[in-house]
Amino acid sequence: MTSIQYYDSPLGRIRMEADEVGLTGLWSEGSKYDRLPNEYLEQETEILLEGKRWLDQYFCGQKPDFLPPLHPKGSAFQMTVWDILLKIPYGETISYGEIAHKIAEKRGISRMSAQAVGGAVGHNPIAIIIPCHRVVGADGSLTGYAGGLDKKIKLLELEHTASVL
Repeated sequence: MTSIQYYDSPLGRIRMEADEVGLTGLWSEGSKYDRLPNEYLEQETEILLEGKRWLDQYFCGQKPDFLPPLHPKGSAFQMTVWDILLKIPYGETISYGEIAHKIAEKRGISRMSAQAVGGAVGHNPIAIIIPCHRVVGADGSLTGYAGGLDKKIKLLELEHTASVL
């Protein structure tokens, strides 16, 4: 059963979703993929409390000192991309092409599509915690974000990311 809870952030209301293993979703209300699951209970769970604690630290301008349990669901390729996103340091950015290059190296192939990476980044189910907002275009430009480009800019500013200051 999916449990949900809402979090009021400086950027608006966020819905967190979790199962017994970890967080399965985190979306800004009204974002591109903000859809309630068919069956859910609005209730407080230990995992959702950990998600809230992480968000509290983050929105206070601190680099959170822990990662709540995560349980994203996606294809093997999406999971690979999301794992790379988790390794992007707080306050730094990486391009879609750099992620594609990392995957190509890992797979022992000559190249990987940055567009395919963009598709996986765009379908990240646990925004902010799996930091898809830290991914930029090849020239450092701020490209799309399912929660809206204005929120991406504010998240990067909150982290004092040099590319937006």
